[in-house]
Amino acid sequence: MDPIRVGIVGASPDRGWAMRAHVPALHALDDFRITAVGTSRAESAQRARQLFGAAHAFTDPRDLAEHPEVDLVAITVKVPAHAELIRTAVAAGKHVYCEWPLALNATEAESLTELAADAGVRHVTGLQTRYAPAVVRARRLLAEGFVGEPISVTVYGARRLGAGTAVPDWAAYTLDRSTGAGVVEVVGGHTLDVVEHLVGEFTDLSARLAVSHPRATVAETGATVEVTSPNQLLLDAVTARGVLISAHIHDSKVSDGRTRIEISCTAGDLAIVSGANGPGGISLSELRLLVSRGDDSWQQLPGDDPLADIPLDTEAGNVARLYAAVAQDVRTGTTTVPTFRDGLRMHRVLDTVRTSAEAGTRLPIT
Repeated sequence: MDPIRVGIVGASPDRGWAMRAHVPALHALDDFRITAVGTSRAESAQRARQLFGAAHAFTDPRDLAEHPEVDLVAITVKVPAHAELIRTAVAAGKHVYCEWPLALNATEAESLTELAADAGVRHVTGLQTRYAPAVVRARRLLAEGFVGEPISVTVYGARRLGAGTAVPDWAAYTLDRSTGAGVVEVVGGHTLDVVEHLVGEFTDLSARLAVSHPRATVAETGATVEVTSPNQLLLDAVTARGVLISAHIHDSKVSDGRTRIEISCTAGDLAIVSGANGPGGISLSELRLLVSRGDDSWQQLPGDDPLADIPLDTEAGNVARLYAAVAQDVRTGTTTVPTFRDGLRMHRVLDTVRTSAEAGTRLPIT
């Protein structure tokens, strides 16, 4: 079958998530071809076209979306621009893959979800950590009852960006709460989505947020910037089946950073863990799956990886696995990938986190 033709909005030739993950992922899959790239400047768009092997370069995202050689628009820019770009792609009748976070809040995410559903286009949210091999295997083992029924989940996720450490210039914007791309949204969203994916949706929660270090230093310039986005998230939640969730996700380590999701079950435990100094939380870290069944020892299990023979790093690998599932859905008419509805669900969780923290009370997720 003909490949699915992709136009990437935000395809910087110098740096960024498109270059690090989307481009190598798409190049590795026969089901896709990058036909168009878009950036805000003509010079960078042309360089991206040459570097990424695209036929067309654009500075106007509407021109990219409306081009007849684009079937799917991939949106890889900062969160505040997502809504307008999604509307542009949907108006052109194109499928849309939008990076996470989908929107600035649940209200915006709901309008985008309804828009895409009414238009009848394929819509995908970049919650690609679901496709990490360790997560895929853990979900299968839980469904098979390998360790019995889940009872509780303990989550610890930390990045090495504590007081006295320096933030890279490209990430400094995430410290501003108005960008919608801080610890709560990005690390929290990816991590909590994996937890719900494994043990079921939360019904209610209690949360606390804090800014533990109100200023940060930019590594390249030495400039000091104000931190307004919370860098501490404490969460207590429960699922409809009574699974208790305890999570601490933060950006305040001055030593190593790591992620561990430990699922206690009736016949054993599973743990999804990253190595020390995981660069950006669960979504950017290589993950291992450990199991303990009725004794004090932990054994590592291999993950389930349909792309094991393709040499990709962790970032591009998880994105490639999601794209492969997108292609399968398009070819077969199924819907297995995380859609805008899944993104809306996680935005509702995060909005409840913020409201609970502000009100100091436990709240249902509606």
